[in-house]
Amino acid sequence: MIVLPAIDLLNGQCVRLLQGAEKTAKIYSSEPAAMALKWQEMGSQIIHLVNLDGAFGRELKNVRVIKDILSTITIPVELGGGIRSFEDAENWLNLGVSRVIFGTVAITSPEIIVQSVNEFGADKVIVGIDARQDKVAIEGWEKQTNKDVFSFAKEMKQIGIERIIYTDVHRDGRLSGPNIENTIKLANQCRCRIIASGGFSRLEDFQALSDARSEFIEGAIVGKALYENKLDLEQLNRLFH
Repeated sequence: MIVLPAIDLLNGQCVRLLQGAEKTAKIYSSEPAAMALKWQEMGSQIIHLVNLDGAFGRELKNVRVIKDILSTITIPVELGGGIRSFEDAENWLNLGVSRVIFGTVAITSPEIIVQSVNEFGADKVIVGIDARQDKVAIEGWEKQTNKDVFSFAKEMKQIGIERIIYTDVHRDGRLSGPNIENTIKLANQCRCRIIASGGFSRLEDFQALSDARSEFIEGAIVGKALYENKLDLEQLNRLFH
């Protein structure tokens, strides 16, 4: 199991949001590339990058900043936020992003997922599943669907997806601990690689996932707890790698 430090970009700055609400943005750095380099130097294997402006409909807002990050570090970067078409995915991959994360379109236009997997390979394409009370939330968590998280994950597996990022919306940004039980359940039922996200704030959170000893739990994303010095990334990378 690996630890993925998160960099959320809004107006070219590193921020964290509470449950995805733009008005809750708290700025942690005005130099995202320097932050990415810091995480790399602390032993990270991959950076989890979110283009929040893209998620809010401003797709091109952070292109320069993302290019700067890609030219500063040597480890891979996965990118989500506002990727709504095959062309969006192609553009980011051509720019140097290692893998792209689809969210809402996996529900609304699954044919885009199929096309992307067929064209780029399953190792380049991730589906992010955001959950609220075991139902999939879309459109920046603003819209609730009736789609069951576990059945949806199986559908994604069937069309070629091999990696899923699972976020419990209620826990994101609250430092209240991730939904360990559902993460393990999802990994066991879907049997594709699961990256957990949302609420990681203690070593025990990571240990609980690691202790599950599931071959399908690949990693955990951590954001706010790093920026507020509640967790030491070097220590996490030593313990979980």
